[in-house]
Amino acid sequence: MATTITTEIDGDGIALLTIDVPGQSMNVITPDFLTDFAAAIARIGSEEAIKGAVICSGKDSGFMAGMDLKYLSAMLREATSGGADMSQLFDNVFTLNDLLRKLETCGKPVAIAIEGTAMGGGLELALACHHRVLSNNPKVQIGLPEILVGLFPGGGGSQRLPRLIGIQGALMYMLQGKSWRPAEAAAMKVVDELADPGQTVAVAKAWVKANPDAHTQPWDIKGFKVPGGSGQFNPGFIQTMMAATVMTTKQTQRNIHAPHALLSAVYEGIQLPMDRAIRVESKYFAKVVADPQAGNMVRTLFVSKQAAERGARRPAGVEKAPTKKLAVLGAGMMGAGIANVAAQAGIDVVLLDRDLASADKGKAHAQAQMQKRIGRGMTPDKMEQALARITPADSVDALQGCDFVIEAVFEDPAIKAEITQRVESVLGPDVIFGSNTSTLPISGLAKAWSKPENFIGVHFFSPVEKMPLVEIILGKQTGDAAVAKALDFVAQIRKTPIVVNDSRGFYTSRCFGTYVQEGAQMLAEGINPALIENVGRQLGMPVGPLAVSDEVSIELAHKVTLAAKAALGDAYVPAKADDVVAHMVEIGRLGRKNGKGYYDYPADGGKKALWPGLAAEFPRALNQPTPAEVRERLLYRQLVECARCFAEGVLVTPQDGDIGAIFGWGFAPYTGGPFSAIDTIGPAKVVEVLDRLTAAHGERFAPPEQLREMAASGHGYYDGAQVKAA
Repeated sequence: MATTITTEIDGDGIALLTIDVPGQSMNVITPDFLTDFAAAIARIGSEEAIKGAVICSGKDSGFMAGMDLKYLSAMLREATSGGADMSQLFDNVFTLNDLLRKLETCGKPVAIAIEGTAMGGGLELALACHHRVLSNNPKVQIGLPEILVGLFPGGGGSQRLPRLIGIQGALMYMLQGKSWRPAEAAAMKVVDELADPGQTVAVAKAWVKANPDAHTQPWDIKGFKVPGGSGQFNPGFIQTMMAATVMTTKQTQRNIHAPHALLSAVYEGIQLPMDRAIRVESKYFAKVVADPQAGNMVRTLFVSKQAAERGARRPAGVEKAPTKKLAVLGAGMMGAGIANVAAQAGIDVVLLDRDLASADKGKAHAQAQMQKRIGRGMTPDKMEQALARITPADSVDALQGCDFVIEAVFEDPAIKAEITQRVESVLGPDVIFGSNTSTLPISGLAKAWSKPENFIGVHFFSPVEKMPLVEIILGKQTGDAAVAKALDFVAQIRKTPIVVNDSRGFYTSRCFGTYVQEGAQMLAEGINPALIENVGRQLGMPVGPLAVSDEVSIELAHKVTLAAKAALGDAYVPAKADDVVAHMVEIGRLGRKNGKGYYDYPADGGKKALWPGLAAEFPRALNQPTPAEVRERLLYRQLVECARCFAEGVLVTPQDGDIGAIFGWGFAPYTGGPFSAIDTIGPAKVVEVLDRLTAAHGERFAPPEQLREMAASGHGYYDGAQVKAA
């Protein structure tokens, strides 16, 4: 008996297949669903009483979100653990393709009623139907986002979408993982018809009743031509594929395998009949699945990220504590950004600064950011409501009634302590106090709050409106109530949290800094800055280490270094990178903020370029390293610092480490994060490389003892061997 699909046949002989996968908040493709769906397709095709079918969802949450995470993860683990050969793997991934092909060739008209979101395999199911009706609700989205997690549409999507809307348009959406809203989907003919919300089933049934012979897909009709053309002798097709290959290579640096597999599947499959085309797609999909990269990306970007957002690190047994009124201390860009996202989430905010003009300026920043989103989810009415929730203030007395505080003032312990004590005098010590410091140890800052168990680090990233990560930092005495309050707030503003323990620079700032510092170190050694920057991008980082130093501010890096020296005293280990940064500040090159750093920034907004004067300030070495050598240093300097954070107990889980690296400082997403990368390379190989780099470049590359033990035992961070943080 089917457990995921119910079938009802009306008086017109139209079978209504309602998908409702039990135990899931949204429909997903599970083994049980595939079994039930196969039986339903066979019944539609074989029973004379059934004249056609309509497929819909029985859930209010939407139509279908694609593959079940447990099912997909198991398939990926089996594919990369030697548990399945390529023939078995092909058969596994071809299952959905085979079913959807049987659906579209069942000999009866099949329409689909999409009432809500349809993503991935959910949309691929829709594409295999003969008529697609979509709810005309502007909140609804449909799309094929698989590329964003290291896969590509493997249920016929790479073959049917180009045949529907043309190769160029299909590639643009599939390669970027973009989604469609209803009006756009209809205009591009991804769907055939829009219906009022709640009416999709009725409209779909009417189409089936009126079109009893419409059971053949356009691509199965003799003489079918792909919109825009296809084939090796079609100039437009060849130009599209050439351009797509070049642009994809530029974007991915050939680090990510799925986009190139998608291009191959489209290029080959579009020139073949559908029965052979879907086998070509499954061939390339199996190759992608067999590579550890896909498993790593799915685990971090999908499974671990969702778990974090659902409260994986939230203390058990603590009641929900949503923030109703937030105090933001400091109305600079960071404080204003925090106020902005909180107000948009429906939270009242008091934005405090030293004077009202500064606080008003912070609110104006929030308004400007909202204004940019008009027409992209933001309306004038929503903006007016959000802005009304932000109250600028210049006195701590205005904070009365606030149930959560986030401090975002200047990175100076004395300044932070002074405002912390002033706030406690108004709100009392029972309110949870969060500091947005990016480097200063939380346990030290907590001394200014009389109940340190109510003090916690809440580290946002700039710009707050765009950056998805929030790093929650636990001081030595931080209590469960503070952790729960911070995580509940992060959930309210729809960002992704990680939870780490206290340390100078915590996890993200500490490890991100190594990328920047290694770039400066190489510059000091006379390595060509263009080589450093280009290899940084080729590694998969968003920008080179010198460029990101300019963005963050060379001056800020210098101040952080001075603060660390003052705090650590003789324990501080100086580096050539420190001298580079100090010299740049000395000559007035502070970064993008003053128009000159490692790069020159034209006043007219023109394209930035490396400052020619770098060659004179840091003379080039006669012998330059190879790109592979530069890449190795930039990568392994980050890997070893991440491993140290885990060994020292700054990190508690590798999941937090991988999420924090990718979403916090843009660590190469194709790796799945630094801990996934170490596991994939192999701890023994990582230690071997680090030992070689230590001998050549110094102790900053020395692996922690825990990593050596992992290398000896053969265990990794994710292999279930219970490798634990200190």
